[in-house]
Amino acid sequence: MEKPRPRRISDFKPTLTNLAQTSHYEVRFGRAAGGLSAYLDDRGVDKRFIIGEMGLLCNQASLPFSSLATANITGAFTGITEKFAHSRQFVPINLNFYVDKDYKVIKFLEHWMEYTAGGTHAPGGRTGPITQNKTNYYIRMQYPDDYRMEETKIIKFERDYSNSLEYTFFNLFPQNVSAVQVGYDQSKILTASATFEYTRYVCGPISNISKYRSSAGYNNLTVADLKQRPPAQEDVTQNDVNDKIRREGEGTLTASVAKKERVIPKYEQNRRNLRNSRSR
Repeated sequence: MEKPRPRRISDFKPTLTNLAQTSHYEVRFGRAAGGLSAYLDDRGVDKRFIIGEMGLLCNQASLPFSSLATANITGAFTGITEKFAHSRQFVPINLNFYVDKDYKVIKFLEHWMEYTAGGTHAPGGRTGPITQNKTNYYIRMQYPDDYRMEETKIIKFERDYSNSLEYTFFNLFPQNVSAVQVGYDQSKILTASATFEYTRYVCGPISNISKYRSSAGYNNLTVADLKQRPPAQEDVTQNDVNDKIRREGEGTLTASVAKKERVIPKYEQNRRNLRNSRSR
């Protein structure tokens, strides 16, 4: 391993001046189920606002990460305890929003949770649902497929739009909406914060159009697709210097072998000449 050596500022300046910034990102909410979409639309939150303006009003977001749950295995090797991963655990994400003057942001979050817990029905012997203004109103959860949203995205990019990082969330729904604080002190922009649960996420573009636009980062390949790819011709684990030395060595060896093959011994030449004279 190479020892540390003094370096000039110009050596690492290109690295430290090309760091990612936190203020360039985009949130895109995905498609809602038919019942949820109609429920929100009846309460003043239309589809255009959900797909476009709701994501634009998200002033803070967190890029997701996950963890692997492990189990201890003892006895395979004497005195050694091994750990094996058995499941992947996804951490909830927090999104913070500016609230518009029409309060559609609050309505979107509040009525989404209201719909999730609003699957009430009349008890036996009556007809029709029990509305929220009744004293005997109770809570019954909707089926998961009715309130979860598919393919919500968080896209992280830079000012030059040359590189991006895309996260796609499946089965997203709000688990907690924080209280919105108001007061008589100096006026500020009203904000609302919510915690969202989801089943899983995928890091990288997964749409079919992304496959043909740019293969870099495309993350919808199966193990079978990866096995069908041709193997790399060069060993990428070696550095440039060692690889250059190896190629030069192979070239020198090939040239020397070829040179040796071109040298024909004297007795072999005489034998060929004798064979040619007899054939005539």
